[in-house]
Amino acid sequence: MTLLGAVGLPAVSASGAAAAGSTLYVNNAAGANCTDGGSGTQSAPYCTIGAAAAAVQPGQTVAIADGIYNEDLTVTRSGTAEAPITFREMKNDLSPGVGVQIGTWAKPINGFFVTGAQHVRFENLLMMPGQQKPSIVVDGARDVVFDNVTISGGTGVRITGGSDKVVVGRAHVMTAGPAILVDGGSTGTVLTTNVLSPNVPDNRSGILVKDAPNTVVVSNTVATSCFAGIVLDGTSTGAVVENNVVDTSADGEKSCGASATNATGISVAQAATAGTKVDYNVVDSRSDGAAYSWAGTAYVTQQAFTAATSQGVHDFVAQSFGIQKGPDAPLDHTVDSADENAPGMLPTDSAGYSAVDDVTVANTGTGSGIRDRGAYENLDVGSAFTPAGPTRLLDTRQPIGVPAAQAVPAGGTVDLQVAGVAGVPALGVTAVTMNVTVTDPQEAGHLTVYPHGDAAPNSSNLNWAAGRTIPNLVTVPVKDGKVSFQNVSGGTVHLIADLAGYYGTKGSLFHAEGPNRLLDTRAPIGVPSAQAVPAWGTVDLPVTAVAGVPATGVTAVTMNVTVTDPEQDGHLTVYPHGDKAPGASNLNWTAGRTIPNLVTVPVKDGKVSFYNASGGTVHLIADLAGYYTAEGKVSYRAVGPQRLVDTRENTHWEESDRPAGTVPAWGTLDIPLSYMSNVTALTLNVTVTEPGTDGHLTVYPHGDVAPNASNLNFLPGETIANQVVVPVKDGKVSFYNASGAPLHLIVDLFGYQSY
Repeated sequence: MTLLGAVGLPAVSASGAAAAGSTLYVNNAAGANCTDGGSGTQSAPYCTIGAAAAAVQPGQTVAIADGIYNEDLTVTRSGTAEAPITFREMKNDLSPGVGVQIGTWAKPINGFFVTGAQHVRFENLLMMPGQQKPSIVVDGARDVVFDNVTISGGTGVRITGGSDKVVVGRAHVMTAGPAILVDGGSTGTVLTTNVLSPNVPDNRSGILVKDAPNTVVVSNTVATSCFAGIVLDGTSTGAVVENNVVDTSADGEKSCGASATNATGISVAQAATAGTKVDYNVVDSRSDGAAYSWAGTAYVTQQAFTAATSQGVHDFVAQSFGIQKGPDAPLDHTVDSADENAPGMLPTDSAGYSAVDDVTVANTGTGSGIRDRGAYENLDVGSAFTPAGPTRLLDTRQPIGVPAAQAVPAGGTVDLQVAGVAGVPALGVTAVTMNVTVTDPQEAGHLTVYPHGDAAPNSSNLNWAAGRTIPNLVTVPVKDGKVSFQNVSGGTVHLIADLAGYYGTKGSLFHAEGPNRLLDTRAPIGVPSAQAVPAWGTVDLPVTAVAGVPATGVTAVTMNVTVTDPEQDGHLTVYPHGDKAPGASNLNWTAGRTIPNLVTVPVKDGKVSFYNASGGTVHLIADLAGYYTAEGKVSYRAVGPQRLVDTRENTHWEESDRPAGTVPAWGTLDIPLSYMSNVTALTLNVTVTEPGTDGHLTVYPHGDVAPNASNLNFLPGETIANQVVVPVKDGKVSFYNASGAPLHLIVDLFGYQSY
């Protein structure tokens, strides 16, 4: 991505580019038929960049094939404002895949010079100058842009000789310090989104601007190991220093000790203070050096600096690197906090990534509020949940969500649009939670729900016998705004899907809690007396201020709900208290059958309601899995489906191998998750198959005592699935077979909550 426009420089006009209308090619690969005596065509390219630089005209592009070019370079030719000259990396089949590398460790170059040239662009180049040799020198040039260049070795970038409007963006500079030097009366320089890590022991300073007015230093990440970070010296007035992350500590985390006096984060000399703005920076405090020096006075804290100078109002002096995620982790002040309106801001970070919203952090920046400070965008972010519904998205009997009322054929697939439907946003949705029901199946089989466009995975969400109606909660990643349903059976089925909520960049955050029993009409728990719910009856259950759930601020709860001892066939609807019971079901049962299902339901007035839509009594059990609130440190990552274990097959884990075999009667299976860091809870689809007798399965945090709660109830020989949300403890979760006979387990991962 070019830096033009992003920093207010003129772009190439269509007429100007077309006037020159050609590309010069450079390719020194074997078989490229290169010659420096030709005209740089693609069939007979130049062998050296220097030959192309000597011939290039305004509006032309020098396309340099990946390869190693051991040549010193001086560029003097100019483009025009309407038709600049561009030097750019070009991939081709003959390239060795190293990028455009100018110099090597064995044969370093003596420098890269841009002298007196105007309107020139350099993109995607790697430069390796020799020790004490200049890396890049821009001398007396104007409107020169470097985008995504990497410099390893030499003495850094120097902009000098009265150069004007030079841009260095998205560069990675590992040289002697200063990594970037702007001097000699140069004006209007823009240093943006660069990663600077000087590596010569006797000078690791970052950015030095000396006698160079109106310099913009924005969104750089500077690590200088006990040397100065950003320095404005001499008459460098009118500067903007914003959104930078500056770490002057030793090895990125340690005190500089006696050298701390050299490790000032941001320094502005007296003669440079006029018209200069310093704000929205993060200065790492671990060097024990001063965070700031302003007009010769040192300041250790942001508060003291701001009080004395009125600068740095939105700055932080705080740890900027190596913040470990977890419940007690400090706030990372670099995240979602940049001034998006600062001059020189680019549309992407140093690696080309666009800004993403960390849903666990308040958006405190300007503009969108989600830009991060420094050169890196934090991409390790999850999603937040918005409870919605229950609202019917799919019913193949109606039709709803499909063009015609028609059963899904054997082996058939339904693609369901979920983004932009029923209040779900059109963009930014990462996953949806739906209660999915199969009804009228002609033959036994199973249903797989998966991201649209992916190959159907080897996993199941519902398993059924012929003629049986069965539901299951499904949380599935969204792709292209859709999800897909595959009928893996030899007969037709009808499908129903009711929206329970969706994940995206806005919403509530999950807090794993439990499993804890909230409701048992047999006990009584959650109700005043032990009594079955009557036909067409309703139970209103308080869910806040109980079992670890806060009294206020709760937007939704997730519970494993079980119906037992039903007198007649029917279904259960769980919905927000005070609302009218919707035309949706969470559980469907046949008379006498015990059946569970996971339910995520919005909370209203601190309660949720259960409606027995049958002509007979039922008993209800509800076990808390967790709750959602507006604030938290944990967010959801939608993945998979990904199979974690199938006890019918051998399983390889990082720390051990598990041979195929059943989970014994009253036995426990522990699944390790050592490869997943900072995980607090899993969203799983768990299937029991081939049980030798009736019983139930309990899924719970490893190391705890198996609680008096169930996630699946099964009959002998039955295959049955249920979604499970379970907290993770010690990097493991446990599965307890509460029955008197062995059984097999299949566990598929659909997502996880993590810091």
